[in-house]
Amino acid sequence: MGTVHCKDVPPDQTIGDVRSHFAATGLQGERDHYESDKGQSTEQKQINLDGVKARVDKIYVDGLSRTKDDIIIATVRDLFQAKDFQEVIVGAHKVRGKLEGLGCFRNIGIYIDTSSGPHATPEGVEVTFYVRELKRIVGGVSTLVGNNEGSLVVQMRLPNIFGRGEKLQTEYSYGSQKTSTFNLSFTKPLQGNLNPVFTGTVFQAGSEWPSSGYKQIERGLLLDFGFNSTPLVRHNLQWEGAWRDISCMSRSAAFQVREQTGPSLKSSVRHILTFDCRDAPILPTCGSLIKLTQEFAGLGGNIGFFKNDLCLQSNWTLLADMVVQATLQAGFLTRINNSQNVGICDQFFLGGPLSLRGFQARGVGPHKDGNALGANAYWSGGLHLFTPLPFSPGKGGLGDFFRTHLFVSAGNLDNVYLGKEMPTSFQTLMRTVRMAYGIGVALRLGQMGRIELNYCIPVLYRREDQPNHGVQFGIGVHFP
Repeated sequence: MGTVHCKDVPPDQTIGDVRSHFAATGLQGERDHYESDKGQSTEQKQINLDGVKARVDKIYVDGLSRTKDDIIIATVRDLFQAKDFQEVIVGAHKVRGKLEGLGCFRNIGIYIDTSSGPHATPEGVEVTFYVRELKRIVGGVSTLVGNNEGSLVVQMRLPNIFGRGEKLQTEYSYGSQKTSTFNLSFTKPLQGNLNPVFTGTVFQAGSEWPSSGYKQIERGLLLDFGFNSTPLVRHNLQWEGAWRDISCMSRSAAFQVREQTGPSLKSSVRHILTFDCRDAPILPTCGSLIKLTQEFAGLGGNIGFFKNDLCLQSNWTLLADMVVQATLQAGFLTRINNSQNVGICDQFFLGGPLSLRGFQARGVGPHKDGNALGANAYWSGGLHLFTPLPFSPGKGGLGDFFRTHLFVSAGNLDNVYLGKEMPTSFQTLMRTVRMAYGIGVALRLGQMGRIELNYCIPVLYRREDQPNHGVQFGIGVHFP
């Protein structure tokens, strides 16, 4: 194993000085040709780097000030296992990703040079990571999209408080649908091959649900421990304690809503399993997503249930820029005993551009006096075709963010009862299908969300449903 050198950058040394130094020493790396022979035609040749033997003798990390050496050494240690130059390059990029994941640095540059000095080996190289640490206090005002609304977010965070990636963050957001959230969280990365991270959050959230006739204020504490069992599988173990207060939005709210008003206390444990091999979270072209959320409430308080929610997504590229996407979501909730309740805010709801297109928000399933009551079981699926805009306007520029969208969606929401009534209620859930199809345009907002404008045609629905014939607008991150 080689040597790791962690050192500060002299105060009078700039990035340009470092680049000049590496250029003067004949450095080779990912930036070795960023300014080479401008204006001159050069012949490019492909070189097979797998056959070029190389080993890492030394690793330098320049630019450290507050960050501790032990966490840096643990992050870069795997790079010493490289046996050829290809593995050195790939390993260096992986290490850079790990360093970025620490949340301590703003810029990370990679430089590779031949090894020198009395302990240099014939095939040895030296890898230098030039980093720039974040300021002690970082903040700003930004926008966030999700749940079919836009939000204004005011954020302040203190990164790398104790030198090992710890972060203290406070955030306030106010949404266009009159939702508001405030949270204060502390994040602590832990050392290990499973990328463990611990997060503790104190939060308050307020939301209004006109389609169900109630509004809610929730205050609580969330503890989260996340880790990877494999590079693509992430687990989150959570405990949440929340005090919730539900009130009616008007006197005309249904009795089934009014009887659930007042405070409640929920204490629950939750497991979230995520497998994500998609090439992008927004409008992916290939790969799959599997997400399973399991929650058990009843470890105190007056709320008790066991809830399962599954989300599946697969993407295939048929032709150039033509992608087929298939989605499936399903969930089931059951009460654990008669002495504890299940609140209306714990039920499943279906309908809306982020749930089941062609229906209004919470427009599918049991209703009373115009208010959606939700249910304990649901399923929904969709088949989508994304293609470039006709005649490819703006290709290579703004036009690449747009996609033509054709879809057909189906699903149902109803109560499923355990025991003798389960076969009958399950058959009802599967047979009374709601369905809609349509065409529209999807706009990708970087990798933070997307906008859809669709013309929807509901073809299967029931009398109590609220179908949405015509144009439907949606903005968010997760679309079914």
